[in-house]
Amino acid sequence: MSPASQKTRQTDYIHGHHASVLASHGARTAESSCGYLLPHLRPGQSLLDVGCGPGSITLDLAALVAPGRVVAIENVDAPLQTAREAAFRRDDRRTSFERADVLALPYPDDSFDVVHAHQVLQHLTDPVGALREMRRVCRPDGIVAFREVDFESMTWWPAAEPLQHWRDTYRRLSRENGAEPDAGRRLRQWAREAGLQDVQLSTSTWTYATEEQARWWGDSQADRVQSSTFATQALADGMSRAELDGIAEAWRAWGRSEDAYFHMVHAEVLASGA
Repeated sequence: MSPASQKTRQTDYIHGHHASVLASHGARTAESSCGYLLPHLRPGQSLLDVGCGPGSITLDLAALVAPGRVVAIENVDAPLQTAREAAFRRDDRRTSFERADVLALPYPDDSFDVVHAHQVLQHLTDPVGALREMRRVCRPDGIVAFREVDFESMTWWPAAEPLQHWRDTYRRLSRENGAEPDAGRRLRQWAREAGLQDVQLSTSTWTYATEEQARWWGDSQADRVQSSTFATQALADGMSRAELDGIAEAWRAWGRSEDAYFHMVHAEVLASGA
């Protein structure tokens, strides 16, 4: 999901909040994105979702902890409006979607039973500072949970040079923004530096290998390459529009290959707020 820190400027968030990005993020569910956390949830818990994006994961979590208090935050308004509309469609009147900064959360110490973030730390210039704030607002006997991808782990077939160019460019631009695209492998270190306790690490994958999955993933990535903030930053960095269009076409072609296969590895952490 998108970052919730105002100290990472909106223009530095490499995905941005174009409709193509919100649509892709909106396909995420609690089951697909935080299965490691679900066995630890129970009705009545209070939960903070950091970097909620369009709210699809948040609303799934809210249903699991109902009637507990659920707050979801973002650092810009566009995804919050999308999330509120999604909540209305699901008849969720309890979940609060608020604009806030993860490096200065506007909540007292020990406010929540569960503090969750999905694909947020990789976009921040100070992920350890964010974890310290998440720990601060989590009750001592509560859970701090976060999951991050490792971009270098992405593997696909058939091979396509434009997709390799896309990944290399993404990783480089992300680091120029002061962020870390291979965040997954650093979670143990960041958790330790943030002072989290009882740290439990695991991994899981997203795999796109059926005809429907591959076509959706290829088309969604093609749209993001051409329309998201990634495109703006890549063009400013010297990539030509023809190169961007070539990467997008390679994504669409990959998604239509009868041999299409793609996976990525995510690291995930459960820790104590103590």
